[in-house]
Amino acid sequence: MIQNPVLRGFHPDPSMICVDGIFYVANSTFEYFPGVRISASKDLANWECVSTPVSDPKWLNMAGNKTSGGIWAPCLSYSNGTFYLVYTDVKQWKEYPFKDAHNFIITAKDIKGPWTEPVYMNSIGFDTSLFHDDDGRKYFLNMEWDYRQPGVKTFTGILVTEVDPVTFKFIGPTKKIFLGTDRGLVEGPHIYQKDGWYYLLTAEGGTFYEHAATVARSRNIYGPYEVHPNKHLCSVKGHPEHPLQKTGHGSWCQGTDGRWFFAFLCARPVDGTHCILGRETGINEIIWKNEWPYLKNETLLADVTFEGYGELKEQKSFEYRLGTPDFYLNFNTLRTPVKHEIRPDHTLRLYGAESPLSNQQQSMFVRRQTDFDFEATTCLTLPFHRFQQFAGLIYRYNEDNQYLLKMSYDEVLKKQVLAIMAFQDSQYSAPLEGKEIPIEGDTVWLRVTGHGVTARFSYSLDGENFTEIDYEIDATILSDDHVIGFTGAYVGMAAYDLYDHSSYADFSYFSYRSL
Repeated sequence: MIQNPVLRGFHPDPSMICVDGIFYVANSTFEYFPGVRISASKDLANWECVSTPVSDPKWLNMAGNKTSGGIWAPCLSYSNGTFYLVYTDVKQWKEYPFKDAHNFIITAKDIKGPWTEPVYMNSIGFDTSLFHDDDGRKYFLNMEWDYRQPGVKTFTGILVTEVDPVTFKFIGPTKKIFLGTDRGLVEGPHIYQKDGWYYLLTAEGGTFYEHAATVARSRNIYGPYEVHPNKHLCSVKGHPEHPLQKTGHGSWCQGTDGRWFFAFLCARPVDGTHCILGRETGINEIIWKNEWPYLKNETLLADVTFEGYGELKEQKSFEYRLGTPDFYLNFNTLRTPVKHEIRPDHTLRLYGAESPLSNQQQSMFVRRQTDFDFEATTCLTLPFHRFQQFAGLIYRYNEDNQYLLKMSYDEVLKKQVLAIMAFQDSQYSAPLEGKEIPIEGDTVWLRVTGHGVTARFSYSLDGENFTEIDYEIDATILSDDHVIGFTGAYVGMAAYDLYDHSSYADFSYFSYRSL
């Protein structure tokens, strides 16, 4: 049996397909670059990232995007030898009444690319998808955002428009096919065809604890659609004891043995409330009764385990060779690519950029926190001696909530010193003010060790003997539930230059391990 979630730590909004016996899941990446993360598995237990398709800065410029803006809810599909990827780049979302959300389509013959130049579709709503009908016609779907409506009523239904199968130009009228149920906030549409029915799968209830996946069906793609006898395919509302919370937004596909699988969004509160790892991806087998899909257990509560095609071969420790393809697939930058070099010894030379509060051009390589108990370690050399030029180990959710164990120069001591920068709900503090830690030389090992809702920094001069810093990190602020956002906790390497952007930090080592 395979344990859920299968993609742990910030893998929301899964779009799953099965092609030639390989399952692929595309996940949202929000403000992290490159855009969209595609993972592959032959057995539904063991997954690896194989593609980050929206990787050309000419096609994705998120400088200035709001926190938790960027790439929302990609839809991955496959038809006649071609992969199709539809996604939204959200520039502004948090302040009512507007959302600036721009929708695009790209294609590739191979999941690893190259991917075509994006075709712009529209900006009338987010959570887009592309449906390939059996007769060769293609239809573009998205939720509609009506800024004229008050509050949550801005979610006004699911739209469908036929598109040219080659150019993707709209060739028919846009029709509203579904208003949603009383759960409200209808979004995340996908259409599937089976046994003469068009099945419409949507997400409802918002992406927090009242989230749900809703199913409706029709004999005609334009409706009318009748709602599932249970309304929802899954929802954990009213069951705070269930280990998989926030279940909803998802997609389904058929395996090579005829079984059907539903990939869904879920989250695991570490303390009953805060989901530090963000929204993750789970999988549940579905069965068909009276031409309706149901979770295999015939309830709305997703299974904690399910039967796939193999057993998990879990890797608990990762020592990354910086600059390799595996490194670039598993580390993100923030909003834009960053200036860096890979030295002959695989040292990452990361050039300093803007401050930890910038939403334009910060300089970091970070990876998802995928375990409640973890340890991340790096080795940093900073050969610059101005206080404006600093670098370190970052543990972050967004600009307003993050921690940085930094090394910077102290002109009085004429030495590099370690200090902590803490940002909690936009409030800055310096926990080691007056107690900065002097370092002999320009090289230091930095570590963060997390245990659920708390974490601590430590440091070493030899990479073997670490000294813990007397400051307890509150990790609850690194969660969607604290911030009202959509990502998750990240940890990694960061460099800053508030002088002239000429300095760099050399990171010669990075490891992550589950404890």
